[in-house]
Amino acid sequence: MSEDVDPVADPETRTVRICAERCPTCIFRRGNLMHLAPGRLARLTAQSIADEGHIVCHDTLGTGAGSICAGYATHPEGRKRSLALRLVRAGALSATFTASAAPTNSGPPLQPSPSQPHIGAAMHKEQS
Repeated sequence: MSEDVDPVADPETRTVRICAERCPTCIFRRGNLMHLAPGRLARLTAQSIADEGHIVCHDTLGTGAGSICAGYATHPEGRKRSLALRLVRAGALSATFTASAAPTNSGPPLQPSPSQPHIGAAMHKEQS
């Protein structure tokens, strides 16, 4: 029951794209800004965690270069269970932090928590 979405990894460069900050309408922001059906976010998150997957930022869908949602990348269980994020933390892949489609000042940029090791040893900012 997987949906076809743009890949978040580039096998040639061995990088995983992660949104550097939550987009203005991130599904993880308060207020259900994307008007999801009741329980939809909880089901998406639970399924992604169970599959050791991730949630792709809706602003990057259809671009051919999806990015892991910043909200999911900072989710307490999501960041631990995502295979892509675990591979970055292990140093097998590098992280490329991407800008959201629309700039916002309404959320902190993605930062590792004190209890969480940095996302990757070879991370770099993608210049847009």
